[in-house]
Amino acid sequence: MQPTELTADCCIVGGGPAGLMLGYLLARSGLSVVVIEKHPDFLRDFRGDTIHPSTLEIMRHLGLLDELLTLPHQRAEKLQAEVAGQEITMADFSRLPVQCRFIAFMPQWDFLNFLASKAAAFPGFTLLQSTAFDDLIYAEGMVSGVKTLQGNATRLIHTSLVIGADGRNSEVRAKAGLQSKSFGSSRDVLWFRLGKQGSDPEWGMGHKGPKQNFIVIDRGDYWQCGYTIQKGEFDALKLAGLETLKQAMAEVAPFSAERMADLDGWDKLKLLSIRIDRLDQWMKPGVLCIGDAAHAMSPIGGVGVNLAIQDAVAAANCLTLPLKKGHVTLRDLQKVQQRRQFPTVATQFLQIKMSSNKRKRTTPSKVPQMISRFPFLRYLFGRLIGLGFRTEKPEHLNE
Repeated sequence: MQPTELTADCCIVGGGPAGLMLGYLLARSGLSVVVIEKHPDFLRDFRGDTIHPSTLEIMRHLGLLDELLTLPHQRAEKLQAEVAGQEITMADFSRLPVQCRFIAFMPQWDFLNFLASKAAAFPGFTLLQSTAFDDLIYAEGMVSGVKTLQGNATRLIHTSLVIGADGRNSEVRAKAGLQSKSFGSSRDVLWFRLGKQGSDPEWGMGHKGPKQNFIVIDRGDYWQCGYTIQKGEFDALKLAGLETLKQAMAEVAPFSAERMADLDGWDKLKLLSIRIDRLDQWMKPGVLCIGDAAHAMSPIGGVGVNLAIQDAVAAANCLTLPLKKGHVTLRDLQKVQQRRQFPTVATQFLQIKMSSNKRKRTTPSKVPQMISRFPFLRYLFGRLIGLGFRTEKPEHLNE
């Protein structure tokens, strides 16, 4: 069967937050853009569902905020942690210089469907679902497109620029031969749901338990819970048995052991293998990686999705005009990394320090005690988590 062919100004591999935000921005500026997504829909559980004030501010600039916030969501104006049996505020967003001083908890599929529907209003936007990335196409020594597969059908997409926004296991960066440095992680997270009961207290998002290794997020009609474990420990936990694990979680959770009855099989737990890495160079001629494809983040602070969206906005700001001219140079691509390198490195530095394996597992972090002693730190952490080290504002919106 002969492959079909398609031409676009830009092809984005990956229909996650970074890919759809960049696709929306480029299409809004009048460019033709194709986003390919290997899944038929966006319905994946336990994905990054936190929309931080930095992202909400971007949506405000785009004129989409009010409509976005009509979708079901919960709000957290602060992040809590339990220290020595007492609740303290780890991060307070009330003094942020933006309109929305809260984190919105919204299922990621709702956010992605919203972005996709808004992008589809522009004639230059095409979303190809159930379409897998297969390989890069080269011409005259540089990337000039992608080969995709949809079932048994092959499609060749010819373009001035390929964007890899396909996550921490990016096939684009692998095919492009881009090299990364890994900074490891000593922990993994087991995610699961617990049903709500009328007697439950009102929690937004926070860390519970004497070692702050139990995470609770209000998801409306249920609690999304996370239990941190030593990296590579999951197989040993399975050998010990589900009941043993449930008892261990109950010892550090704000829920009784009886509440763990919801976990009636290992299929109710989702293992997130934490990894922190970043590419040395995010690009080569004709291809650029952004988001987790360029820098895998720890879930600490839930900042990964929001950093990826900031990357997308920076990429649109730097590349819209070169794409309109039909010629994107390596220097143009380097500008994106230069813009986003500092916030990436600084955020990962903090995550590495906070998840360091140098302290014993039974030793609580000193950060909560410091915040309890110096209350101003909760506002500093609120800014770092809520806005990050550098925020981006969309440009070229009316060109």
